[in-house]
Amino acid sequence: MGKKKEKKEKKAGKRMTKKELVKALLDFFHQKQGEVLPLKYIFDQLHLTTHPLKMLCMDVLHELQDDDYINETEKNKYKLNLHGVEMTGIFQRKSNGKNSFIPDGGGDPIFIAERNSAHAMAGDRVKIAFYAKRRGRSAEGEVIEILERANDTFVGTLEVTKSYAFLVTENRTLANDIFIPKDKLKGGKSGDKAVVKVVEWPDKAKNPIGQVIDILGRAGDNTTEMHAILAEYGLPYSYPTAVEKAAERIPDEIPAEEIARREDFRSVTTFTIDPKDAKDFDDALSIRRLKDGLWEVGVHIADVTHYVKEGGLIDKEAEKRATSVYLVDRTIPMLPERLCNYICSLRPDEEKLAYSVVFQMNDKAEVKDAHVVHTVIKSDRRFTYEEAQQIIETGEGDYKEEVLQLDRLAKQLRERRFAAGAINFDRYEVKFEIDEKGKPISVYFKVSKDANKLVEEFMLLANRTVAEKIGRVPKGKKAKVFPYRIHDLPDPEKLDTLAQFIARFGYKLRTTGTKTDVSKSINHLLDDIQGKKEENLIETVSIRAMQKARYSVHNIGHYGLAFDYYTHFTSPIRRYPDMMVHRLLTKYLDEHGRTVSEKKYEALCEHSSAMEQLAASAERSSVKYKQVEFMTERLGQVYDGVISGVTEWGLYVELNENKCEGMIPIRDLDDDYYEFDEKNYCLRGRRKNRTYSLGDPITIRVARANLEKKQLDFALEE
Repeated sequence: MGKKKEKKEKKAGKRMTKKELVKALLDFFHQKQGEVLPLKYIFDQLHLTTHPLKMLCMDVLHELQDDDYINETEKNKYKLNLHGVEMTGIFQRKSNGKNSFIPDGGGDPIFIAERNSAHAMAGDRVKIAFYAKRRGRSAEGEVIEILERANDTFVGTLEVTKSYAFLVTENRTLANDIFIPKDKLKGGKSGDKAVVKVVEWPDKAKNPIGQVIDILGRAGDNTTEMHAILAEYGLPYSYPTAVEKAAERIPDEIPAEEIARREDFRSVTTFTIDPKDAKDFDDALSIRRLKDGLWEVGVHIADVTHYVKEGGLIDKEAEKRATSVYLVDRTIPMLPERLCNYICSLRPDEEKLAYSVVFQMNDKAEVKDAHVVHTVIKSDRRFTYEEAQQIIETGEGDYKEEVLQLDRLAKQLRERRFAAGAINFDRYEVKFEIDEKGKPISVYFKVSKDANKLVEEFMLLANRTVAEKIGRVPKGKKAKVFPYRIHDLPDPEKLDTLAQFIARFGYKLRTTGTKTDVSKSINHLLDDIQGKKEENLIETVSIRAMQKARYSVHNIGHYGLAFDYYTHFTSPIRRYPDMMVHRLLTKYLDEHGRTVSEKKYEALCEHSSAMEQLAASAERSSVKYKQVEFMTERLGQVYDGVISGVTEWGLYVELNENKCEGMIPIRDLDDDYYEFDEKNYCLRGRRKNRTYSLGDPITIRVARANLEKKQLDFALEE
């Protein structure tokens, strides 16, 4: 009987209609719901042995996927899509009404029309119900419940009339202005920038109803606008008085018994090298010659956690902020000013407490020994980067022997790092000369020179050494919980896209092989484009292919730096993770302390990573604001630029002379009907076939400057 049945099945395997196969596949997916099924496994289990059957199966799988019945989780692996009738997730609002819903467990976004959004706001957690799927159309849903509000405060400009008031927001996520009752204005007048909290959004009402929480000042005033940028990202723009008062109570002299406990570096040549406008000196370097041809290099870091006790008022505020924010014209510090610019800052000729990594190195910059220790130091000199650079270039100046020796060692460390596969992104930053009113007078580019690289190499070495001290443990032992700075391999798909993109410029890129192969190939590319007109563009697209570095207690190494262990230890004045690292290091090294809670520290790492991203966005936004302000006085002028972004709504153009970016709206390209080719980063005219591609040179005229929206509009200059 068994033999006969088997024969029958084999025969059935030869001719199965599409309808039968669809049924067999659906039954199979339901039977295995929750599992990820590889294609080969499906072939195998359903006895699809012949080529035609396999091809038919692939077709059916694609159709089931188009119908949202199954998901392809990765290439050729499928899973039943368990959308019941309802799902929970995050709502994302767009002011053009193309709202979407991101399911909790991951999966494709689902379209939610404005009429079905139940006034959900950007980032709200909501529950949606599915609509019946229309063929060939993407899935669509309706919000049936708002589970928790993400953000109920908005920043905008007040418009006050006799009987009512509105907050006009520039927020891309809110299509409607916020209505404010007259008694909830907190003294705000027309033209004031304000922070408004949405109190309710009645079902039938077109506008949400809000109340003013804070008046930031007159729109257009520099400080007002900078505070508005911070408020928009939910970042603090003032420092709580109670925390400042707590800092005032911290004594600044160092007791003798504290000095006795520490290694004394006060008599060793020590200096700081920082930007010319810096006040918070986190790090200092010391160097002296030892016998037997070795050098002792000390990397001395401000001992912030000696002053800021865990769980105290100052610590809680620092943890919440997680980072200092550097806007175009001001710093919003993580710690109260008394600590960051005075007590902890490693100022010249003042005795300071430090946490140090002390290296013994030979002339080849090979580390023979490294120990981490609490120290007391006294900096002999504060160098700006420019001053240190001068010494490196001319060989003349204060402490020239020490500076030149550190430079020699740093260059060898750097060379070795790149040989190991570190990636060399040498970006310049756009900076503004700003007058005392905050008005941008001119643009300049900050380039990383030898002096910057000298400091950078020793900071990298110290961070890496600290991470290895905790993370590297003998086989069979478990490393203690510790915050690492991690960086994942580039996303393979993005690498492929990058390789295709640069091929148009005649460059090649390895996308397979070991991670060192790939990073060396990326470096090779970065070397090749040096000084070419496409340099900035290819570098930008390459950076987009990279993952973002972040904090985590789960160490996977740092791909960009080619380090297996890396952490942040060298900037505790401006980053909270460095404070965590200082505390844990002290705990683990002193008392061979027990390990801490993985869950608690991973949550702190996630918070720090998120705040770092927010700070970076606010920073970019403030630069954008100054760029638009700078260009407002240059309306009608003609500039050469390069296409820096291509979207379905227009072309982004970056000007060569000052790196300001603006947009040519698609409606202004009126000589043809343009189609957007996402794969090739270009717009292509239907009739005349004219293309505008990423990286193309282009000449524009400055057409409009909208400070409110931080937007520049350009027009094509034929």
